[in-house]
Amino acid sequence: MKSIKRFSSALIYLYASAALLPLVWMFLSAFKSDGQISQNPLGLPTHFDISVFRESWSDGGLGLYAINSFIVTFATTVIVLFTSSMAGFALSRLKFRGNVLIRGVFILGLLLPVQAYFIAQNQIFDYLHLKDTRLSLIIPYTAMGLPLAIWLVKTYIDSIPKELFEAARIDGASDIQTYRTLMLPIIRPALVNVIIFTALGAWNEFLLAILYIQNESLKTLPAGLLTYSSRYETNYQLLFAALTMVTLPMVVLYVAFNKQITRGLTQGSLKG
Repeated sequence: MKSIKRFSSALIYLYASAALLPLVWMFLSAFKSDGQISQNPLGLPTHFDISVFRESWSDGGLGLYAINSFIVTFATTVIVLFTSSMAGFALSRLKFRGNVLIRGVFILGLLLPVQAYFIAQNQIFDYLHLKDTRLSLIIPYTAMGLPLAIWLVKTYIDSIPKELFEAARIDGASDIQTYRTLMLPIIRPALVNVIIFTALGAWNEFLLAILYIQNESLKTLPAGLLTYSSRYETNYQLLFAALTMVTLPMVVLYVAFNKQITRGLTQGSLKG
C-alpha cells in the first residue's frame, strides 16, 4: 500500500513539474535577448536585469490593458458569484417545475464551445450596438462562467445534510433567509472555487477580446499583448516579460486560496 502511495505521489510531482516548466522557461526567457532565445531557447540567461519588466510595462502600455482586464474580470466574477450561488441553492434545495430541464440547459452549457454559438451572438451584439464596449465581454464571459459555477455550487450544497435546511424551515426561516444566513457561510469553499475559475477564464480569454474590442482604450491584456508583434517582427524578450506579469496575478491568487480550492472540489464529492 505504501509503495502505491509513493508511486502516486511521484506521478503527481512529475506532472506538477511538467506543468511548472513552461512558466519557469517563460520567466527566464524574459532575461534573454531575441538572438539568445532563437539560438538557444532552452539555455539559461547570462544575466538578470529586472528593468526589462519596467520597459515591457511602459512600452506595451500594459497599465491601461490591466485596468480594462481588471474591470471586466471583476464585473464578470461578481455577477457569476451572485447568480450561481442563488441558482445552485434553488436547483439543489427547492422543488419546482422545470428543475431538471434547467439543470440540463446548464449542463449543455458546459459542453458547447463558444464557436457553436458565436455567429448568433455576434449578430445580436451587432443589432444591440454592444461591440467596442466592455459589456460585449462581460456578457459572454458571464454566460460561459455560469454553467461551471452553478454546477460547483449545486454539487457542494448537495453534500450538505438536508436536515440543516429542514431545521431552518421549522424555525420559520424563509428561503431567502436560509440562503443568506445559513447557506452562504457554509458554501464559502465552493464560492472561492467559483471566484478562481471565473476570474481565470475572464482574465485569460483571447478570442472574444480581439473580435469584439477594436478600440485600443478598451482592450484587455490578452489582446493587448499583440502590440509586441508587428507584421514582420516580434520582440520576444518584452513579450515574455509581459506574459510573466500577466500570468503572475492568477498564479498568486491560485496559490493563496489553494486549500479552499481543494476543499471546495473534494467536499462536493462526499455526501453528508
